[in-house]
Amino acid sequence: MNVLDIRRQFPILDQEVNGKPLVYLDSSATSQKPITVIETVERYYKEINSNVHRGVHTLGTRATDAYEGAREKVRKFINAKSTQEVIFTRGTTTSINTVAQSYAAANLTAGDEIVITYMEHHSNIIPWQQVAKRTGAVLKYIPLQEDGTISLEDVKATVTANTRVVSVMQVSNVLGVINPVKEIAKIAHENGAIMVVDGAQSAPHMKIDVQDLDCDFLAFSGHKMCAPTGIGVLYGKKHLLENMEPIEFGGEMIDFVHLQESTWKELPWKFEAGTPIIAGAIGLGAAIDFLNEIGLENIAEHEHKLAAYALDKMSSVPGMTIYGPLDAAKRAGLVTFNIEDVHPHDVATVLDAEGIAVRAGHHCAQPLMKWLKASATARASFYLYNTEDDIDKLVEGLVKTKEYFSDVF
Repeated sequence: MNVLDIRRQFPILDQEVNGKPLVYLDSSATSQKPITVIETVERYYKEINSNVHRGVHTLGTRATDAYEGAREKVRKFINAKSTQEVIFTRGTTTSINTVAQSYAAANLTAGDEIVITYMEHHSNIIPWQQVAKRTGAVLKYIPLQEDGTISLEDVKATVTANTRVVSVMQVSNVLGVINPVKEIAKIAHENGAIMVVDGAQSAPHMKIDVQDLDCDFLAFSGHKMCAPTGIGVLYGKKHLLENMEPIEFGGEMIDFVHLQESTWKELPWKFEAGTPIIAGAIGLGAAIDFLNEIGLENIAEHEHKLAAYALDKMSSVPGMTIYGPLDAAKRAGLVTFNIEDVHPHDVATVLDAEGIAVRAGHHCAQPLMKWLKASATARASFYLYNTEDDIDKLVEGLVKTKEYFSDVF
């Protein structure tokens, strides 16, 4: 893949920030958008803007075709069996909440177990905490190895015959760890539990095949994979979705409404109440086209090389602590770190003065921060438009940061 050609397709990257060329290293928070996606969303509003599944006029038909066409693109992208298994949501958070509130709350009772890990994003912790409170279920955590990875032996020891739900992120947004979700799903199923995969940090960066993973649910967001904000996906096995009740009610998701009761549309529309995120879904379809043209395998290979390069270069910075495995083969394209005696917010502020955008804070993973014995960390995350030169500038900025605070104190 020609990274320089790819960069030219992202207009936002061609600018200066604080008088310096922008180095964007915060794609784990949200990716930038290629011109093809921007133009696709603009074209929808300029040429076919209309509601879907309702009007029989030409614009309504065109909008519906584009919206449902995007659903088919998602189906192929994750290799779902049917578009009935693809539900458009606002993002990963909404998708996981739907599983928790619809499936888990209805199927769990006191003494049942929900199993997650210490590395989960808050959106894959809090919904399960709430279900546990409502049902009397027990929330359990798979322990982490010293480098932040998961041992399948620990999974086997934590998941029991009482476990009903296992929910694990495929890639950690802090540690960069790539979790063995296929093997975890097998263990979950052997114990009669369902497997939920948080794909927010994996769907943009690697090929996902839900049939091969044999996960029961998969959640991911469009804005992390070159699509607009506000659009996401919940994949679920058809037989599970058919037996779940919607958690939002109103127009679009109904079949018949009577005075005292109503019935719902078939899948997937019974979970898409109200006017859906039409432009977002169509933009997601364009983003999938863009990523497929480049190739998810090529993107993954590129990011592994960047991670290896970053780990090598960043390790030379005095006082540097890097979290997660130091073996680039075990991680995705991000590096979370701290510099001794410098708060990560100060690190991010100094880097911003150099035009370098990184994330600092707890990354919506406070239980993991506690496990790491860190109140906060800084994170540089890479995507298909980043280069080794970006990492060189990051390292230069980190050295400046260390020198600045050494002089100050």
